[in-house]
Amino acid sequence: MRKATNIEAYFESDDKFAEALIILREILNSTEVEETLKWSMPTYTVNGKNIIGIGSFKNHFCLWFHQGVFLKDEQKLLVNAQEKTKSMRQMRFESINDINKTAVLAYIKEAIENQKLGKEIKPVRTTKKTISIPKELQETLDSAQEFKLAFNALTPGKQREYCEYITEAKRETTKISRIEKIIPMILKGSGLNDKYKNC
Repeated sequence: MRKATNIEAYFESDDKFAEALIILREILNSTEVEETLKWSMPTYTVNGKNIIGIGSFKNHFCLWFHQGVFLKDEQKLLVNAQEKTKSMRQMRFESINDINKTAVLAYIKEAIENQKLGKEIKPVRTTKKTISIPKELQETLDSAQEFKLAFNALTPGKQREYCEYITEAKRETTKISRIEKIIPMILKGSGLNDKYKNC
């Protein structure tokens, strides 16, 4: 995953999916969406509401539909990338040949229309104990959308365990190495101490 400082830098990078990402961008920009950069990734909005994001990862690239749960998905192109994600759905591609421009445009137009109709799942506000996320971990979460989604999908208890694990480290280098260690665990949806709990 890359950290982009502006939209053009994102699309002008040497990403192996660069050509495919530009095609998705052109399809999106042929509609009424407004292009912006959020979470270091291109994000497309209507009336200030997030509709779709573009993401590129090691083995695939994708479109994130922020309220994708409301799409009809007649062609079965969407996946729920995170079990606990209620609203977001992902359209995943492994190569440029996977892009069906007509289908992609139809899904985008439906997402725009749904937003105009006010179809959205709003996050539930709770009064549960807040989790203090260390700044080093927060920086990593802010720079990697897939990692952030995986972390947010964890139970509050698991999130707290990871935060405490980072906070307990005294040295900055130790904190960074601990973050690198837990990234694959979080992406799998595992808790810090799961392997001990299953013994």
